[in-house]
Amino acid sequence: MATQSPFSFAQNVFANGPTALTPPDWAIDELQRRVVLLLNHVLMQEPQAMARLVQQKGRVLKVQWLQWHLQLRISPAGLFEHVPLGADGGAVDLQLTLTATNPWQVLQPLLDGGKPDVQVQGDVQLAADINWLIDHVRWDIEADLARILGDVPAHMLVDGVQGMVRALRQFAGSVRRPGSAGKASGTGTESAA
Repeated sequence: MATQSPFSFAQNVFANGPTALTPPDWAIDELQRRVVLLLNHVLMQEPQAMARLVQQKGRVLKVQWLQWHLQLRISPAGLFEHVPLGADGGAVDLQLTLTATNPWQVLQPLLDGGKPDVQVQGDVQLAADINWLIDHVRWDIEADLARILGDVPAHMLVDGVQGMVRALRQFAGSVRRPGSAGKASGTGTESAA
């Protein structure tokens, strides 16, 4: 039985340069499984979200960006199960394809509090339920960190990260709209809070 060395990826990068920056299949599979664990952790904190997904049990969702994909099956418990590509014979009920080709084009709408452009193909009701999840389910990372670090350090850490995100949003806005850096909030969208 041939086992691929975890160091073969690094050897390929040094040998082949930027063309070898695609991680090995085992690393991609492991990362996808970790993403599914995180999604399920967040869903388990929202019973209403799980109840919506129970109605869609057995349905398969595929999220695609360039050559990267994540394929999920909805379990009878209202959680996600990782489905390796091709394991279901290619049957996909809903496919969400991020249309941006540049990572910045994906991140910029997220930093502005929006959603990146997505092409939707498949079941309309499943798409509506997934959209509801995206709009209404939030990860309370501070509560999770508080279990590990304690309340005060968790609050300080989250506060610091939120400050960096605000600064990044401000920077992204000034890069996108030169000369608008002097115009602070007050556009109507931010002051509605």
